[in-house]
Amino acid sequence: MMKHVSILVPEGDGSLIDIIGSYKAFNRVNKYMMDNGRKPMFTVQLVGTKTLSIDGGIFSIKPEVSLEQVTKTDLVIIPAMGWNFSATLAANEHLLPWIVDHYRRGSEVASMCVGGFLLASTGLLNGRSCSTHWMAADTFRKMFPEVNLVVEKIITDEHRIYTNGGALSFVNLLLYLIEKYCGRDVAIFCSKVFEVDIDRHCQSTFTMFTGLKDHQDEEIKKAQLFIESNVDKKVSIEDLAARLGVGRRNFDRRFIKATYNTPVEYLQRAKVEAAKKALELSRKTINEVMYDVGYTDLKAFREVFKKITGLTPLDYRNKYNKEAFAV
Repeated sequence: MMKHVSILVPEGDGSLIDIIGSYKAFNRVNKYMMDNGRKPMFTVQLVGTKTLSIDGGIFSIKPEVSLEQVTKTDLVIIPAMGWNFSATLAANEHLLPWIVDHYRRGSEVASMCVGGFLLASTGLLNGRSCSTHWMAADTFRKMFPEVNLVVEKIITDEHRIYTNGGALSFVNLLLYLIEKYCGRDVAIFCSKVFEVDIDRHCQSTFTMFTGLKDHQDEEIKKAQLFIESNVDKKVSIEDLAARLGVGRRNFDRRFIKATYNTPVEYLQRAKVEAAKKALELSRKTINEVMYDVGYTDLKAFREVFKKITGLTPLDYRNKYNKEAFAV
């Protein structure tokens, strides 16, 4: 049974690569199916109200049909949009009831990268999981606290709603959907044609931890700066709270509210971020890097590092340090 796919063309600003990539991928599947004596799976349309122009009009995409012309669709694709989220959401507010209406009538909905902001604005993600670009995670959490943001994941799938992580990882979501609709064999074929690894589930490897400081709690900012300036030492959270004249329980509560991390999580992330930079750019051994970020137990260091990045320290160094194999 053919699936109707509606790829939204947003107003104001948007990602041409998400729109074009989705359009090309679903139509490439159709060609593969027909080449192998099977019926095509998808009818694909670009849906919107205005031509999307970016980069001063150098690039543009024109919708094929208007919102009103789509009476039924099986899958709605929401591409990434501009990073001025307030302006982008205001410009595309008219899309929200259309998305909700089609979802309630049985459509599936998939957002790509920061397209998750528009999807979250519909309310459909409340109480559900969502991923987005790791660089937008803090802003997302502030704007949509009722959504369970799992930014470490490439793909989420709940109740006919799909989301994915940042940038070019939208291709992994396309492969996921192609496998769901067409089978593993077609997804493997597309993986080989697009030259994209199939079954990639984690974007933690790409995340750079900077520590959210866009808040008004000055004592917590001081705590953050202290942690970041002392990654080479063993930091006692109890002593840090006392240094700032704040009770431990109150300190933990305020720290989580300001940074979306517990103090211990923040400390671990700061240390791992320092370790990542050393593994990327230096010729130090794993043990040397471990000592430099205040760990003395290799097993504990490996466990924390892998929990945060998805890779062991050795695998991370081999992946990102071109000099690693010469060591």
